[in-house]
Amino acid sequence: MKNIGIIGFGKMGKIRAQTIIKSEKGKIVSVFDSESHINFLDFHVSDSPDSIINNPEIDAVFICTPNYLNKPLTIQSLKAKKHVFCEKPPCFNTQEMEEIIKVEKESGKKLMYGFNHRHHSSVQKMMTIIESGEFGNIIWMRGRYGKSVDKDFFNNWRAERKLSGGGILIDQGIHMLDLFLYFGGEFDEVKSFISNLYWKSDIEDNAFVIMRNNSSGVVASLHSTMTQWRHLFSLEVFLEKGYMVLNGLKTSSGTYGDELLAIAKNRSTAPAATWEDEERITFHSDLSWRSEIDIFFDAIKNNTDIPIGNSQDALILMNIIDKIYQDDKN
Repeated sequence: MKNIGIIGFGKMGKIRAQTIIKSEKGKIVSVFDSESHINFLDFHVSDSPDSIINNPEIDAVFICTPNYLNKPLTIQSLKAKKHVFCEKPPCFNTQEMEEIIKVEKESGKKLMYGFNHRHHSSVQKMMTIIESGEFGNIIWMRGRYGKSVDKDFFNNWRAERKLSGGGILIDQGIHMLDLFLYFGGEFDEVKSFISNLYWKSDIEDNAFVIMRNNSSGVVASLHSTMTQWRHLFSLEVFLEKGYMVLNGLKTSSGTYGDELLAIAKNRSTAPAATWEDEERITFHSDLSWRSEIDIFFDAIKNNTDIPIGNSQDALILMNIIDKIYQDDKN
C-alpha cells in the first residue's frame, strides 16, 4: 500500500480521496488546500504543497489544483522522486508538456493524467468493438459537449485565461478531443472557429473544430460550448459496417442524464437501418474513477508503463489544443 498526499481538496480532491480509500491500494497521509473553509474529512492537513512534496513518507502525489498549478507542481513532485497523478489539463501548451516529459524521464517515476472519460464503461465497450474489427474501420466521428453556466462562473479562476489556459475547449472539450485520439489516432489537419458571442469574457464560450487524420482519412468534428442551456454529451462513431452513438454520461452531478449507448449494423441498401435495429445499453454505474486509480497503482506496484492517460497521450492532446487555438487566430 502506497502513502499518498493530495494537493487541492475541492471536488476532485475529495473524489480521488474517497476512491483511493475504497480501493485499499493507498493510504492518504496528508492533504492540502489553499482555501481554509474546505472540509478535510478528518485527514491530516499540511500547511503547504511543499510539505507534501518533500515528505519522505509520501510515495505519490495527487494534484487536483487550478490549471495554472498543474505543471509546476507536477515537475516539483517528479523532481522530489514522487509518482504523480494530475488532473487535466496537464499544462497550457505543447512546449510545457515537453518540459514535463523531460523531468518525468529523469525521475524514473510514474506520471498519469486524469483523462477520466476514457475509463467510462460505455467508452470501453466502444473501444472493444473498434478493436475487434467487427464493424470495420472508423469513417467519421462527431462529438458535442456542452453545459450552461451563470454569472457566478466568472467569479473564479476558470474565467481567467492566465489561470485556466483557456475557456470551454480546455475545460471540457479536451475530454472529447481525448476520446477522438483514443479511438481514431492522431490528427494532422485542424480547422477551427473559436467564439465568445454571449459571455464576452477573457475566455472562449464556444469552439467549433474539424480534424482529419491524413493516413486513415478519418474526420472528426467537435462542438464544445458553455452556451448549451441544457447540458449535453453526445459522441457518434460511424464505421464501415455499423455505428455507435453514446448519449449522456454518468457523472456525480447527474446533469448529463443516463449513459446510453446505441449500437447497430449499417444498411448499404434499402431499407436503411431503423431505430428498432439498434442494441441499446444503459450504463447505470460510473466505474471510471476506480479504473483510473487501479491503473495508476498497478503501474507503480508492477513497475509497468501507464497504458492510457500517460504523458505521451497528453503531449499529443496538447499539440491538438495548440493547433485549434492557432488556426482560429490565423
